[in-house]
Amino acid sequence: MSSSGDESLRLCVFDLRRGQTEGQELDKILFFHPPELDPSSQLSVTGLSEGLITFTRLFSPEAACEVIEAENHSHVFLEAEPDIWMVMVVEKNKETGAVWRVDALRGMLREVHSLFVMFHGSVRALLEKESAVGFTRSLLYPFIKDYLSNLFVGKQLQLPNFRETTLSERGTVRMITLSRDTALEVQSLVQVLDSCAGNLRCHSMILFQDLLVSTTLSPDDTVNLFTFAVMRLTSQALSSDASSWSYRRKGTGSNSAAIGSIESLHSGNSDNMRHDHVIRPLQNGKWRKGKDGFLVTDIWGLETGGSPDSAIPTIWLQQSQERVYLLAYQYKSLTLLLLLPTTAIVNGDISVSAVKQQVIEQASLRIMKIEEKISRGWGGENAYHVKGYRYLVVDNDLEVSRASPSGKVATLAKESLLALNKLREEVDLEKSRGKRQERDLEICIRAKNNAWVIARVTRGKELYMALEKASDTLLDATDAVGRFSNRYCSEAFLMD
Repeated sequence: MSSSGDESLRLCVFDLRRGQTEGQELDKILFFHPPELDPSSQLSVTGLSEGLITFTRLFSPEAACEVIEAENHSHVFLEAEPDIWMVMVVEKNKETGAVWRVDALRGMLREVHSLFVMFHGSVRALLEKESAVGFTRSLLYPFIKDYLSNLFVGKQLQLPNFRETTLSERGTVRMITLSRDTALEVQSLVQVLDSCAGNLRCHSMILFQDLLVSTTLSPDDTVNLFTFAVMRLTSQALSSDASSWSYRRKGTGSNSAAIGSIESLHSGNSDNMRHDHVIRPLQNGKWRKGKDGFLVTDIWGLETGGSPDSAIPTIWLQQSQERVYLLAYQYKSLTLLLLLPTTAIVNGDISVSAVKQQVIEQASLRIMKIEEKISRGWGGENAYHVKGYRYLVVDNDLEVSRASPSGKVATLAKESLLALNKLREEVDLEKSRGKRQERDLEICIRAKNNAWVIARVTRGKELYMALEKASDTLLDATDAVGRFSNRYCSEAFLMD
């Protein structure tokens, strides 16, 4: 995809409850990319989007509009919150390999919204807090800009295409498989971490490289914090020469020239953006490892006259509806995240520095031992490669996925990947049609290069697979899927 200055990408967030009075239409626009686009052009995009939303509601009032396909563009919609819409308009260009799956693009919109809510709270709550829209914009613009910075390759903003999204699943975590004795040691460590906060109820998450080891959070909170950790906190995220095997593309850093300046938005609008002191959690290169092993950042700054705890990162947990301090400790490839309720700190029940000291004294030796044990048994980036298979397994209930390593997926022929992309679009469509009625599904497609691509969906789990052995018959391919299910998926995908 070309850089943000051309016609290839438009991304906007707008509020249908605002800007309904003539002359006040700009009030509804909360974010627009590229921001340097003139207001009339921005209103043209949001106006068309609003019209399409209103029109489709006449025929389907219960189901929100998801995509409108035009000749040269795809319009992808997400109602992130009631009447808060995110719309992505992408240019179609198959000659350059610009082939996307709509649900993958919607997954990006869901991800950036979920991350925003984790740090700043809901967009609607922000708008209700202050009548002027400027403050909400001042949070959304730098946040989404920093998120988009991960998608730059050189000076080009490139959306993940079919080669990257066909056998991966955004909005899930990838877990590491541990031996029984290692799992018991991890469980013991989690209990120790919990005790470091005294009588306070706290949560923890442990990652090894870019894989989840343990979590005490709900699935939704786990996905959000895991996503952020992989982007900014893990040993690979902190390393300038990060390994490229992670299922998330590593960006090359912020490209403010290509994205445009925040100040350029609605230059005629009277709202002050107040971005000078806005917290930007997704900024690149803002975390480093301190001498005591805890990660430090100046993103949260220090409130004037406030306590040192005011500079500690905080996030919002969906399940418990509470704000918590985020403490990150790292030893080699192991990253520990400890979450403490801010109310307890404010009330003086315990101090953050005291918790850190407890972690160092009580848990550091266990952490070193576990990191060494996992590293010794870890099979590297190809640990979950299965010879002869290119696969993706998704558990929607637990929000967990496992897939072939990206390096192995890259060996698939373009025809196989395009067939897989089409297959996933078919499954997405069937899932959308049957939202109220869960049913088993199996689809097999023979690709142009004679590869078999297969999907099986059952009881909240999904399996996608490519088999490129040209001599295989349909029976051979289904038998191969059955063997894979028996050995690696506890027979979850056996079909009658």
